[in-house]
Amino acid sequence: MSTKPDSVSLYKVRKLISELASKEGRGTELVTLYIPPKKPVHEVIANLREEWGTAGNIKSDTTRNHVQDALTRAMQRLKLYRTPPENGLVIFCGALPTNGPGSEVINLYEISPPKPVTAYLYQCDDHFHLEWLRDMLREEKVFGIISIDASEAGLGILSGDRLEIPDLMTSGVSGKTRKGGQSARRYERGREMELTYYYHRVGEHATRVFMEGAKVTGMIVGGPGPTKEDFLKGDYLHYELRKKVLVVLDTSYSGREGVRELVEKAADTLSDVRLVEEKKLVQRFLAEVNRPGGLAVYGLPRIMEALQKANVEVVLVSDDLDTVRLEAKCKKCGTVKSEVAQSSTKVQRKQDLISVPCTKCGATDYETDEKDIVDILEELAFQIGSKVEVISSGTEEGSMLKTFGGIAAILRYRPN
Repeated sequence: MSTKPDSVSLYKVRKLISELASKEGRGTELVTLYIPPKKPVHEVIANLREEWGTAGNIKSDTTRNHVQDALTRAMQRLKLYRTPPENGLVIFCGALPTNGPGSEVINLYEISPPKPVTAYLYQCDDHFHLEWLRDMLREEKVFGIISIDASEAGLGILSGDRLEIPDLMTSGVSGKTRKGGQSARRYERGREMELTYYYHRVGEHATRVFMEGAKVTGMIVGGPGPTKEDFLKGDYLHYELRKKVLVVLDTSYSGREGVRELVEKAADTLSDVRLVEEKKLVQRFLAEVNRPGGLAVYGLPRIMEALQKANVEVVLVSDDLDTVRLEAKCKKCGTVKSEVAQSSTKVQRKQDLISVPCTKCGATDYETDEKDIVDILEELAFQIGSKVEVISSGTEEGSMLKTFGGIAAILRYRPN
């Protein structure tokens, strides 16, 4: 049985998809391999060995060598596994140019996917097949939200860490105070007709947004006053959507603000929705920041120091932090120097790092390496039994985290 993927695993999959989407081979020489969790590894290796032999018939020397080298590299990696991981294994391997045609180097990318691989796939093509991985990122639970009162309505869609508000409408319904010259009964009858027309419009919009578009799995309805109950009792909402209503809540607002308020108030119902989890984490951090002697730190140097002292409960990282650690190891004496840089500047920073002679032996020949800062934080956190949570930058909470540099932590105890 597969477990729910954590935010770091999902971050790695999204990053890999983004990185590989633009990669192209010179010919059909990029290998894609999806291995289900119960597929014997020795069978996969045997299949790749057959493909290696078949590749010997390729006329182009370059393509033939690239395919066989990629298959050899994949088989070598698979020999490290006795059985596939819990959700199976995905491998992308092939010759990718480093500096134009003729500069190809065999690269291998492997990942344990966020959901179980359901079928075996071997494909050799001029691009990597990422569509199955993309499908795994789609949220299974999608919630429709209706925030309604007599003056306006807002329709929202909550999926994972994303809240969209695709539809807002005003009612056009007259106020409760009647105009001069009209009898109370006649005015009320006219207002009821306006409300009925408004409810029908909201119901029609809900069908379009939640059934023809998003295909929601659950509904949350709310708003100030009795309007929401009148709307639901009057059968204006499609019966399929009415069956999916999980909770009806009172709110202070309707429309756009009402949709956001409903997400807050329905936190118990939505407890396993990522956006709600992120709200709780960031709000807890902000509470610690504002509390005298609170258990909050931010900024990479302070967080690294706290991790080394085993004094971190959870690290919060923005998904667009886009920071790497660069390392240069002297080939002569083994001295290592490192530096943290933004991905956009890493090429220049790496060049600066290797252009300075080794401080111990004066040599200028280095081995270089780079690593995503999220991977480094995850390794350090694992060693001390703490967690890393990747926060979506596209949410209100994500924007708040970015004002603290996109990285923060909640401590276990207040240091002296």
